[in-house]
Amino acid sequence: MTSAAPKLSALVVAHNEEAQLAACLETLRFADEIVVVLDRCTDRSREIASGYGAKLLEGAWPLEGERRNTGITACAGDWILEVDADERVSEGLAHEIRAVLPQAKFGYFQVPFHNYVGDRLIRYGWGASWGVNSKAALFAKSAKHWGDQRVHPSLVLKGERQFLTQPILHHIDRNISDMIRRLDRYTTARAMDLRDKRARGEDIGTFGANVRRIFSRFHKCYIGRKGYREGQYGFLIALMAGLYPILSYLKANLEKEG
Repeated sequence: MTSAAPKLSALVVAHNEEAQLAACLETLRFADEIVVVLDRCTDRSREIASGYGAKLLEGAWPLEGERRNTGITACAGDWILEVDADERVSEGLAHEIRAVLPQAKFGYFQVPFHNYVGDRLIRYGWGASWGVNSKAALFAKSAKHWGDQRVHPSLVLKGERQFLTQPILHHIDRNISDMIRRLDRYTTARAMDLRDKRARGEDIGTFGANVRRIFSRFHKCYIGRKGYREGQYGFLIALMAGLYPILSYLKANLEKEG
């Protein structure tokens, strides 16, 4: 007698994502269940998720890691595919996941990302907290745990690292203005984390060190990760990555919390 195929849960965490949620959920129909965490949503996200038969969790979670861990706990599947509302599971990836899960070892899969700014696919230059080329998006139920930071929370991963070849399509920014707004959100959240660290007596670095990181992070993305191959887009991405730590530091020091 053959054992039953592993059950797959698809997890989406959303905050007012009515513009993108339906397109995301449409690509997750192949999963055995869809779980949507609705964090302080005031738009039509709930109605949209309900239309896809999703299991809904509604509430308010100030920390990104906390709401993601809540969603993971709510999933009933043996394996979990965690995506964001601006991500789409390609048809090829859906087939690949179904093919590999019956033989998969306990652990997690690194899934490649195709990152888009508008309609432009940008393959090179991502990194330094400003986009990824792959991430552990598919994992066994107890193999992934998020940290308690507000932005870019740390990860604890267990088991064997495995790899998939088909991509998640990530519509990361609509345009340059969207990219700048993302930089503002990220640095505001990071500034709050820095204030928390300082309140615990931990070091948050110096002004000079963060100024130097502008250049080291720019070099990492533009040269080390070949952002130059993307022309002006590569320069822009490297610039955003370089500005992220110094703006976070300045906000932590010069602005009042909240």
